[in-house]
Amino acid sequence: MLEKHPLSAPVVLDGHEILERPLLNRGTAFSDVERSRLGLHGLLPPHVDSLEEQLERVYQGYQYVGTDLAKHVYLRSLQDTNETLFYALLTRHITEMMPIVYTPSVGDACQHFSDIYQRPRGLFLSYPLRDRMAEMLKNASPEDVEVIVVTDGERILGLGDQGVDGMGIPIGKLSLYSACGGVNPKGALPIALDVGTNNVERREHPGYLGWRHERVTGDEYYEFIDTFVQAVKRQFPNVLLQFEDFARDHAEPLLSRYRDQLCSFNDDIQGTATVTLGAIWSAVKAAGKTLGEQRIALLGAGSAGCGIAEQVVRAMRTEGLSEAQARERFYLVDRSGLLREGQSGLTPAQQKFVRSTEDLASWHIEGDILLGDVVRHAHPTILIGVSGQPGAFGEDMIREMARHTERPIVFPLSNPTSRAEAVPADILRWTEGRALVATGSPFEPVSSGSKMFTISQCNNCYIFPGMGQGILSVGARRVSDGMFLEASQALMSCSPALRQEGAPLLPPLDQIRATSRTVAIAVARQAVSEGLSTIAGEPDELVAARWWEPEYLPIPQA
Repeated sequence: MLEKHPLSAPVVLDGHEILERPLLNRGTAFSDVERSRLGLHGLLPPHVDSLEEQLERVYQGYQYVGTDLAKHVYLRSLQDTNETLFYALLTRHITEMMPIVYTPSVGDACQHFSDIYQRPRGLFLSYPLRDRMAEMLKNASPEDVEVIVVTDGERILGLGDQGVDGMGIPIGKLSLYSACGGVNPKGALPIALDVGTNNVERREHPGYLGWRHERVTGDEYYEFIDTFVQAVKRQFPNVLLQFEDFARDHAEPLLSRYRDQLCSFNDDIQGTATVTLGAIWSAVKAAGKTLGEQRIALLGAGSAGCGIAEQVVRAMRTEGLSEAQARERFYLVDRSGLLREGQSGLTPAQQKFVRSTEDLASWHIEGDILLGDVVRHAHPTILIGVSGQPGAFGEDMIREMARHTERPIVFPLSNPTSRAEAVPADILRWTEGRALVATGSPFEPVSSGSKMFTISQCNNCYIFPGMGQGILSVGARRVSDGMFLEASQALMSCSPALRQEGAPLLPPLDQIRATSRTVAIAVARQAVSEGLSTIAGEPDELVAARWWEPEYLPIPQA
């Protein structure tokens, strides 16, 4: 067989090789004619399945599996065997399987990545081989790569440094690009930058697959990253590059350095901020208020926290506030308390949100100002957690907040579930069901009084797949702040809470593909309006033309 679909480069394959290509293999769905032409008779059971019959079989197999980690391994094995079938299964059961493919189960999968590793996927670019960077990138694919998700494994969810085992994150993210955003998986490339790990338990684990060395730091680290980025620019000049789960001290500098060099963004900073803003906008409108009226306390002033704050500042400015007025609405709390004048060691992103001594004079607090102090004195209307500190939003704090605002907006966003700052059932109980809640990980619906509350998962999957589809559809040269702002607006427009009182702030996951399409079109239109597109055409039509569906396509004859 001369391979032309779905990869670009023609390759002559025999029956065994076809079955080993996840993007070509369709297993028992090969017809009798195809089996004769491709040399597959005898290599497969005689019955010819339809895709629907295959789905019934693999879903039954999925239900036989016991633990969530085992289910994750089952789905990854299916992805590595028959990618079309994997995505058909995932899209039909997205609500059930999203937590298995991604958060929270992907955290467990990363902690056991070396133990459950079965088959190569993506690239592992190790520091000792840095002089062979271009060669390693060429090994990925000669020309088909369209989107890369890359991590150095230093800040995996709320679990910290996982080294090369953090590869589970890029694999999972790219699965959602296709399942949620209609991006063809043939162009997806997950990459782990292996610069060592400071996680001694990982490094000394007998089965650890990464470079067993302490993390490279300082100039050597940044030179390695630059070698990688420059090689990507040469090999894949039109690629979309997504930075994922880099530590706070690296995330913002890398984004600032490279966002104008190639089409790239940082999902922890920009994606998290964008989905959070979409949910905040939905909550504020559901409460009958405006964004500019809100006072926001934010626990966790790292890359995600500062990114959320910056995005909300931009949104407030669209409502007429000046930048200074918008920043005055924020109280960011980090490890050493409220960000304020005179603190040392603050990042440039944090310095934009410091509170002046004059602002805090009436509080009469000596020493560090903690989150509880902020709630008592600033009376925030919105409370957001991206701290990874379970239980940080206590009962006294939430009740105090609720005394000063009719509809408190409380978002404990830390992942995985075990790291959430509070659980929705408690928040609703402490506020007599008045709170508007979204979380970072999935939670079951909550009964409060006579009402049942569906808890929206403020998951980046509502943003980055649609962002990627919109960017690729118009061939955007860069990713702008305006594109993220439009994505938030598009997400907000899909909110059930705007159409029904008590409904969730974000659409249900079974509508994620439609939501992503709305986001993609909004992003594509904004790219065109800013002169960033390189492909002519109507954004709606371009998105529709690129939208990938998991279905078997005819295999061309040699």
